[in-house]
Amino acid sequence: MVVLVTGGASGIGLATARAFAREGARVVVAGRSRESLDLAVAAVREEGGEAMALPCDVRSEEQVERLVSQTVSAYGRLDIAFNNAGVSLVGSLSEFSAAEWDEVVSTNLTGTFLLMRAEINHMRENGGGVIVNNASNAAHMTLPLLAAYSASKAAVLSLTRAAAREFIVQDIRINAISPGPVDTPMWAHRPDETPEDRRERMAAASPSGRVGTPEEVADMVLWLASPAAAYIAGHDLVVDGAMSS
Repeated sequence: MVVLVTGGASGIGLATARAFAREGARVVVAGRSRESLDLAVAAVREEGGEAMALPCDVRSEEQVERLVSQTVSAYGRLDIAFNNAGVSLVGSLSEFSAAEWDEVVSTNLTGTFLLMRAEINHMRENGGGVIVNNASNAAHMTLPLLAAYSASKAAVLSLTRAAAREFIVQDIRINAISPGPVDTPMWAHRPDETPEDRRERMAAASPSGRVGTPEEVADMVLWLASPAAAYIAGHDLVVDGAMSS
């Protein structure tokens, strides 16, 4: 089993890469920082799996195509992809710059499109595969100061459903996962907010009274990619402690 995880250097991506490694997968971890990726690969190997780091900016068509082709060249195939790379910029829409909008949309939405296209084109030649896109519960509910992020993630869900319907006939299962508050480095700090302040704020916003862990989300990605979910495609699995209910 060969698995590609983007945004794999920390948070949900790293937890998912480690979880797949525990299942014996060969894991390619992709991200922008080579130093962070090397640390992530070491952590994945601690779980007993084989791993390789490949730097990639998912906003770049050329880099995405190279990422998938290098994965296939190294391991001969690509069975599962977790498209997890994303950014979240906090700010009022009335003050949001076009450059900030472009950064969010080009990473979260265009990056997912570029990855899916490259992954699908390999998987359809290889007899099928599984793709899981990381969306967000922000696609289901309004969150202050996250208009660009919410819009990009809602579009990821629409893209997921459309692609799932088109490619299920070629045995490519495509689903999404929508985490709620999860304690990861990506979740943006407010000015002068400590990590503990952030954790308490996020927990207070959740009916469950706590934030999720990256490992809890990773377990759901593994389930969606497993034979147990063989009849599930075009689905969005919300993991947010009833926050968006």
